[in-house]
Amino acid sequence: MKASIVIPTHNEERGIAETLSNLCGTLRQRTDAEIIVSDSGADGTLAVASDFPVRTIVSPKGRAVQMNRGAAIARGEVLYFLHADTAPPAGFLDDILSAVDRGAEAGCFQLAFDDPHWLMQTYGWFTRFPLTLFRGGDQSLFITRSLFDDIGGFDDTLRVMEDIDIVERIGRRTSFRILDKAVVTSARKYGVNGRVRLQVIFGFIHLFYALGFDRDIIAKFYTDNIN
Repeated sequence: MKASIVIPTHNEERGIAETLSNLCGTLRQRTDAEIIVSDSGADGTLAVASDFPVRTIVSPKGRAVQMNRGAAIARGEVLYFLHADTAPPAGFLDDILSAVDRGAEAGCFQLAFDDPHWLMQTYGWFTRFPLTLFRGGDQSLFITRSLFDDIGGFDDTLRVMEDIDIVERIGRRTSFRILDKAVVTSARKYGVNGRVRLQVIFGFIHLFYALGFDRDIIAKFYTDNIN
């Protein structure tokens, strides 16, 4: 079984080398994985990525459409969507493939932030619980190719909440597996927007989504309030 790791990128020129260096080092000598960088073309990310043994594709901006474009060229039977500022745990690929071997069709890791502040660690702690409220793209997502195709992939008309949307659609088809280990993601957005303020904004976005607000209204609220 082969896995395709799809990384959507936008303005990640400064950090993508570290991400790819760590991934390529972890996967060295393995023939059961490939890495695909799906970039918006906004900066020099692809030029940096070209120094690594990865496949690249240019896509219109938007995390959902970029992940779909990456998945479209993927060769793996398992797709693993990973944010550029998130580091998967040691042995992540074996954990994913083992879960699939045991019948899991989709799932994610738990989440930890690279900020040791107790509040950030508390946010991460809640991601162990099987509630859609505690899901998010930073946790990364693995899904079998067959299920991804059956549900139509990500909804690339969504500018935000594409992660919650696909988890909900997965949940209507099969169980969603939360693995025991945690990815470590950057808390940079919390540093810019405030640890409490940003979480409150995310809470409102989840509420607007649950209440069926127009997706353009939700996207505007996001861009107006988050830097």
